[in-house]
Amino acid sequence: MIVVTTPTGGIGRQVLDHLLSAPGAGPLRVVARDPARLPAHVRDRVEVVTGSHADPDVVAAAFEGAEAVFWLVPPDLAAASAEDAYTGFTRPAADAFKRHGVERVVGVSALGRGTPRERHAGLVTASLAMDDLIAAGGVGYRALALPSFMDNLLDQAASLRDQGVLRSMLAADLAAPTCATRDIAAVAARLLLDRAWTGTGSVAVLGPEDLSFTDMAGILSDVLGRPVRFERTPPDAFKARLLGHGVSEPMARAMVDMFLAKDAGLDNAEPRTPATTTPTTFRQWCEEVLKPALES
Repeated sequence: MIVVTTPTGGIGRQVLDHLLSAPGAGPLRVVARDPARLPAHVRDRVEVVTGSHADPDVVAAAFEGAEAVFWLVPPDLAAASAEDAYTGFTRPAADAFKRHGVERVVGVSALGRGTPRERHAGLVTASLAMDDLIAAGGVGYRALALPSFMDNLLDQAASLRDQGVLRSMLAADLAAPTCATRDIAAVAARLLLDRAWTGTGSVAVLGPEDLSFTDMAGILSDVLGRPVRFERTPPDAFKARLLGHGVSEPMARAMVDMFLAKDAGLDNAEPRTPATTTPTTFRQWCEEVLKPALES
């Protein structure tokens, strides 16, 4: 039995698709707040546990008889702290992994382990603390150590379409890894299906190349057929924008701290190897995902 959390989310949905098409995946179970959001063809092939995977009763039911779990903490922008959002959310599951004898957990986490900014990186720091909480229970654990996602640019669809502006708190010329959620899902599914690994560790997913926002703006201009320029957002303005959209002050601060750490090279410390390099290029993602979204 493999359990998938966030099965209607951007990553979880794609993990589930991989597992549904994999020979020998065995029975699948999902934890969903709103099972109606699952496509009919998915509901017919999986067992559904309804509720939040922060709920002790829900994870107790979900992990009973489970061999492997895909773990992703959904964003809680109104949380009282980043620690509450990650370790607080995860604590019932960490207890349930041990109690129900789950053998392997694959979790969505972040780059930054062992860097000078590890303890002062906001959401990254909280995510790494979540990894420690899960690993401390003795379950086999692989943390997917991730940079920023290409797919996050979908949040800037209006700005890209209407103004031709790409925005970030990061420096224009900082070249750093970025990855597509489709590649994250493929790596996660492979690990969930692999019964050979044990112990704890991390698996970096770095995409195929390091790009700066200047590089990205140039690629976006080519793909969209119109000029796109990069505009850097100062930290104070970025935080004010988050607060204006209802993000709690502690979570806004944690997001600013994360980007400050990334701007100082947090995502650049992981060596790029054939094993950490994934296939989807930024140009390919723009052509296949972003451009259709802007045109729809």
